[in-house]
Amino acid sequence: MNEQSTNKEAITCLLNTIPETLDSSAFAFADKQRANTVFNFHSSLPNYAPTPLVKLSSLADYLGIKDILIKDESKRFDLNAFKVLGASFAIAKYLGDFLGLNEEDITFSKIVDKQAMYQHITFVTATDGNHGRAVAWSAKLFGCKAVVYMPKGSSPARLEAIKNYAAEASITAQNYDDTVNYANQQAQKEGWILIQDTAWQGYEKIPLQIMQGYFTLVTEYLQQEQTIWPTHVFVQAGVGSLPAAILAHLCNLSDRPMPKFIVVEAQGAPCLYESKRMNELTRVEGDLLTIMAGLACGKPSLIAWDILKSAASAFIACSDDIARRGMRVLGNPLAGDQRVTSGESGSVTLGALFEILSNKNFSTIKEELKFNSDSSVMLFSTEGDTDPEVYRDIVWS
Repeated sequence: MNEQSTNKEAITCLLNTIPETLDSSAFAFADKQRANTVFNFHSSLPNYAPTPLVKLSSLADYLGIKDILIKDESKRFDLNAFKVLGASFAIAKYLGDFLGLNEEDITFSKIVDKQAMYQHITFVTATDGNHGRAVAWSAKLFGCKAVVYMPKGSSPARLEAIKNYAAEASITAQNYDDTVNYANQQAQKEGWILIQDTAWQGYEKIPLQIMQGYFTLVTEYLQQEQTIWPTHVFVQAGVGSLPAAILAHLCNLSDRPMPKFIVVEAQGAPCLYESKRMNELTRVEGDLLTIMAGLACGKPSLIAWDILKSAASAFIACSDDIARRGMRVLGNPLAGDQRVTSGESGSVTLGALFEILSNKNFSTIKEELKFNSDSSVMLFSTEGDTDPEVYRDIVWS
């Protein structure tokens, strides 16, 4: 492990030494068969369509690399974010198990056909916004109820968006991690089902199913792009479930070369970065101040940490200005490139890539990550303008 700290106000990077032989059992949950099961479920949902894969050729040329491809999750159903992939699959799996359905029968129609048997069930979660909205949307779609708790400082706009689907939604006086604990306590007290992407000892099944839901991002990519395979993949992290899911699935694609995998976090909540720096799962205390609400998590998911600590190439922590830069670059494209509306958490990976490749202060990181003119980069814009007022303020200012 080698730490590069250049212009600490913008980006810090921890480079990770990956073992030549990885423990394949850690990635067994992410094999192609399970990815197919997940995709078959998602494609059974009403109004399902793959999100666009946007190729930013002009920007790639400007930055001196071969390709930049980005999945635009602002087009995921009507939810403006990727989180529904995990929430919907975890809820469907719970209902399928409750109904005694076989794996191949986990489809929307076969579950709702038996709605009368499960409509008394209430799902509960803690969220900074996108996950809670996804849980509430999914519960309503299947005919159940949802209760959603948000940490202090949450966006009123995101709360109102959740209230359109949830039976109950409110903002607590606690930070994210404490709000997760509260949601868990309420689940036990009320007999509700906790749908959380943070795994801890004794709570692993549902977080793992949420992670499996994210495999559809890669499945869609493989269907949309048959020629370009990335040399580098940047994925943003809150508790780490998304990057761990993507990384685990990539490790199961034995017919493809493994890209360099870079985990990107907010400097205000760098729980994976700090865990790697300390070489043990570490909780970041405090109010987790960052504009990247979806990444404002103080404690890594246990499952995610076990995967990322061994197989990620680097951990990067970015200032809020890096996310702002990403939003502006994506929102104001070079001639020939498509505009992507990306929120604070969705754009930080593009902002990090832009800085590393264009700012000479980060030339060491660029070299260590082995960027050159043949590099092809895959990114995920995980949300659109989920808080339109904040988005306009940043992109217009």
